[in-house]
Amino acid sequence: MFSSHDHTPTGRPDAVRRRPRALAALGVLAAVAVTIAGAPAAAATPAPTAPAATPTTTAADQPAPPPPVTAPAGEHTLTKTDVDAWLDGLLPAALDSAGIAGGVVSVVHDGEILTTRGYGHADTGTTGGEAVPVDAEQTLFRPGSVSKLFTATAVMQLVESGDLDLDTDVAEYLDLDVPRRFDEPITLRNLLTHTAGFEERVGGLIGFGDETPVLRDSLAEDPPEQIYEPGTVPAYSNYGNALAGYIVERVSGVPFEEYVERNIFEPAGMTSSTFAQPLPSALQDRMSQGYVTSADAPGQFEIVGGAPAGSLTSSAPDMARFMLAQLGAPGAGTILEPETLDLMHAPALDESTLGGLAAAPRMGLGFFDESRNGHTIVGHGGDTQYFHSHLQIYPDEGTGVFISLNSSGTDGYATLPLREAVLQGFTDRYFPADAAGSAGTTAAAITPAPGTTVDEATAREHAALAEGSYVSSRGVQSNFLAVLDVLSPTQVTARDDGRLLITPGPGSTTPALYEEVEPWVWREVDGQRTLAMRVADDQVQAIVYEGAFTMLPGQPERAPGVVLPVVGVSALILLVAAVAWPVGAIRRRVRKQTLPQGTGRVTRILTKIAATATVLALVGWVVTFQTAMSLQEVPEASLRQLQAVQAIGVLGIVPALLQAVGAVRHRHGWRRVAGTVLVVLALAGVAWLAFELRLLAPSVSY
Repeated sequence: MFSSHDHTPTGRPDAVRRRPRALAALGVLAAVAVTIAGAPAAAATPAPTAPAATPTTTAADQPAPPPPVTAPAGEHTLTKTDVDAWLDGLLPAALDSAGIAGGVVSVVHDGEILTTRGYGHADTGTTGGEAVPVDAEQTLFRPGSVSKLFTATAVMQLVESGDLDLDTDVAEYLDLDVPRRFDEPITLRNLLTHTAGFEERVGGLIGFGDETPVLRDSLAEDPPEQIYEPGTVPAYSNYGNALAGYIVERVSGVPFEEYVERNIFEPAGMTSSTFAQPLPSALQDRMSQGYVTSADAPGQFEIVGGAPAGSLTSSAPDMARFMLAQLGAPGAGTILEPETLDLMHAPALDESTLGGLAAAPRMGLGFFDESRNGHTIVGHGGDTQYFHSHLQIYPDEGTGVFISLNSSGTDGYATLPLREAVLQGFTDRYFPADAAGSAGTTAAAITPAPGTTVDEATAREHAALAEGSYVSSRGVQSNFLAVLDVLSPTQVTARDDGRLLITPGPGSTTPALYEEVEPWVWREVDGQRTLAMRVADDQVQAIVYEGAFTMLPGQPERAPGVVLPVVGVSALILLVAAVAWPVGAIRRRVRKQTLPQGTGRVTRILTKIAATATVLALVGWVVTFQTAMSLQEVPEASLRQLQAVQAIGVLGIVPALLQAVGAVRHRHGWRRVAGTVLVVLALAGVAWLAFELRLLAPSVSY
């Protein structure tokens, strides 16, 4: 799923920027192809103005929303009155500006639900009928990848009971084959920390309809390949988390949805939550609509293929109850023993497998380390196509915050800065940096404090080694989606002062500047994000950030500066040739001319077919990429047909080469010779990319 650590249903900020950037780059390719073909480009239309967001609450004593709060951080006491005033001053205008229909926030503190607040609309009325405001107590939202915390909790319950072991190979618990490329075992510890080594999967992630997906089928049919050694490369994986949920189902003997209902929802008092898809009839009328923007018609109820990774539906009060249970609050309902909760919230891997990457914030068992201002904070974000959420708990302060929004917003990722404004703003307001001394000891265990300042000469040396183009570990190597490496690279640039400019910044959509605070540990300038590098033989092997996301050195042959010019120039040559051939035939007919000696009819026809097939294949792949990345199904038959068309272009290199050789041997003139040679080069260039980017790979499971 996407997560606010993704933006691919049920994931994290890596994906928050990855999908829009990938689609934008694909759009550029499509525009090139369409422009060359002479078709007009579609005009951009401004988004309609979003309706105003209005706060709603079930409490009778709420103050009227004040102007935006601007008091200095740290001058506020964490009380219901202050939190409500702050949220009411922040969210209505922010939702309106971002084109988001509605949202909810819940806050817990000191063993109780401090507040639940609702804003905007659960149904905007754009398809007819009256608009329905968000009810903070009743309206249901889809938390996306926040669901993974429930899956991790279920796993830890069975670890606590002795039915599961975190470090046993998962093959001991499964009745299906898990993809393996390495001999090292895949463990539940790997699955919960996103280090099992799986590549990404997009197909089947989210669908629509009334059919309940079968969890085993979603895991057994066309699983992703394992591309990293277990435990060594954090790579966010919906498949891995769903696999952990299936292990819960297998070992407990009851369906995953039912297990969570009995063992988490009921003890925690969560009466308005379910993993079931579609929703049970008792909850359907309470479900918020989901929107692209507040001005659009609502989307359909989303069906998550791997339910444990992101199919949760819940209310703000229920998510508050889960936070209290995770905090071990008295009277909150016991879902795990205190020692097990501590284990979940602590780093789950160390230097023995991660090497230098362990110096950055590390994954707990399901939780991301999101510590700020010296306070321990663990949490998880989540995104579906329409819903965008995040949950954070402060184990040492007994505090938690949950936010969920029911629209993506006008620019596609508008919810990311909005969620950061709430979550980081909450920390800075109630747990500022100058009070960090009151934080518990857990913070030091999770987020390493900067050591002595690295001298400038060393920083410059290390920055120079780190400079280059990087791709996300959350990628694809086995099929046509390998093109994502081309469309969404990250550029690391060494500055003269030893700092690194990272474009776009880790977990962000804008560039960020980092400085080295310990050897191979870098911290964001004027920020709190930290990343670490694993280095061997004076080569940066990996850069990790946010626990489950890693940047890996990109392959030079997949650099945009190589691939895009090859595609563009080749497409242009082949299109010009395709137009020139009939024009030339007409001219010869009018002038009653014949082709020069050595121009074979068969090779000429086959070359024309290959050139046309190659152009059609390029256009077809652009459409296919856009469809797949929009989470729409691309039938296998269509992919195989597209591969067949691409293969015709590849095979056409032979007759094209024969035609070029004939033109040279019979001295047809430099223009004809140059034309035939350019066609050969264009066909060869696209063929090289077809193999390099796995367009002709045997696997089309994406």
